[in-house]
Amino acid sequence: MSIGGSAEQKGYIIALFTLVAMASRPFSGRLSDTIGRVPVMMFGTVVCILIGFLYPVLTFVLGFFALRFVHGLSTGFTPTGNAAYVADIVSKEERGAAMGYLGFFNSLGMAAGPALGSQLMLWVDGEYKWLFWLSSLIALISALVIFGLPETLQAKQKMKLEFLKIRWEDVFEPRVIKPSIVLLFTAFSFGVVLTVVPDLATHIGMQNKGTFFSVFTFSSLFSRLTAGTVSDRIGRVPVLYASTILLTISLTIIGYSETRTVFLVGSAIYGFALGINSPTIYAWAIDLSSETHKGRGMGTVYIALEIAIGGGALIAGFMFADQYERIGWPFLLSALLSALGFIYLLFVRKREQIPG
Repeated sequence: MSIGGSAEQKGYIIALFTLVAMASRPFSGRLSDTIGRVPVMMFGTVVCILIGFLYPVLTFVLGFFALRFVHGLSTGFTPTGNAAYVADIVSKEERGAAMGYLGFFNSLGMAAGPALGSQLMLWVDGEYKWLFWLSSLIALISALVIFGLPETLQAKQKMKLEFLKIRWEDVFEPRVIKPSIVLLFTAFSFGVVLTVVPDLATHIGMQNKGTFFSVFTFSSLFSRLTAGTVSDRIGRVPVLYASTILLTISLTIIGYSETRTVFLVGSAIYGFALGINSPTIYAWAIDLSSETHKGRGMGTVYIALEIAIGGGALIAGFMFADQYERIGWPFLLSALLSALGFIYLLFVRKREQIPG
C-alpha cells in the first residue's frame, strides 16, 4: 500500500468497509420496503460518486479508513434496493434466472474492478487518483440509469424519521436463515481473495496482479448466466451442492499453488463456483421472504455476506501477516468452511426434505 499499510491493515480496511456496509443493511432493507427501491439505490450511488473524489485527497491511513467507513455505509444501500427491485419485476418461476443476470453485472463490477484497476495503474504510471476518478464516473453513469427507473414498490411512503428507528425484526429476518448460513460459509473466501490474492500473485511472479481477477471474472460471468435458470428447474439446494464442492476444490488448489498455471486454474474454478453460488442463494432468500418485506429479507442475507467477507479479510490478514510461508493458510481455511457449507446443505435437505 502506498499510504503505508501492512497485510493486516489491508485486512482491516476491507473488513471495515464490509462491516460498516453490514451495519447499514437494516436501514436499507427497511427504507426499501417503505420509501421505495429507487431512492435507496440512488442514495448509495450518489455517495459513491462523491467519495471517489475524496480518496486522492486523504492519502494517509487514518483518512483512508474514514473514507472506507462512509463508503461502506453507502454501499449497504444500492445492492439491497437493487435485489428487491428485481424481485418485484420477475415471476417466481424466473427468479433464479433473474438473480443470475443481476449477479452477472454485480460480478462484472466487483471482480473486473481489480483487474481493470491493475491495468490502469500500468497505463498511468501508478497514479492512484485515476482509479478513484474513474470509479466516480462509472457511479455517475449508474445514477443516470437509476434516475430513469419507475418505482416498483406499491405502497410507497414519504420519508419519515421514524423509519430510521431500527427494530430487531429489521435486522434479522428468520425466514432467510438457511441461505444466510450457507452464505456465511461460502462468502468468507471472497474476503480472503481480496486480501491475499495480490500478494500471492506477486509471490508467484505475476506482474499484473489483476490477471487472477480477469480469469475469475470471465469464469464467473459464464456460470452466472446459467446457474440461476438451472436452480429454477431443479431447485436451489441441489445447485448449491455443486457450488460448495467446487469452492472447496478451487480454494484448495489456490492455497497450494506455486505456479502461475495452477494459480489461474484455481481462479477459473473459483469464479465458476462463486457464479453458481451467489445467484442461487439470493433467489432462495427471495423465495423464503415475505411479499411485503423483500427488502428486509435481502438486507438480512446481505448482512451475512458482509460478516463473511469482512471476517474473511480480517482473519486472512492475521493469518498471512506478510509471512509468505503461511500465505496458503487462509485459502485452506476457506476451503474447510465451504465443505462445512456442503454438509449443512445435506442436513437441511434431510431435515426438511426440500423438493429437488
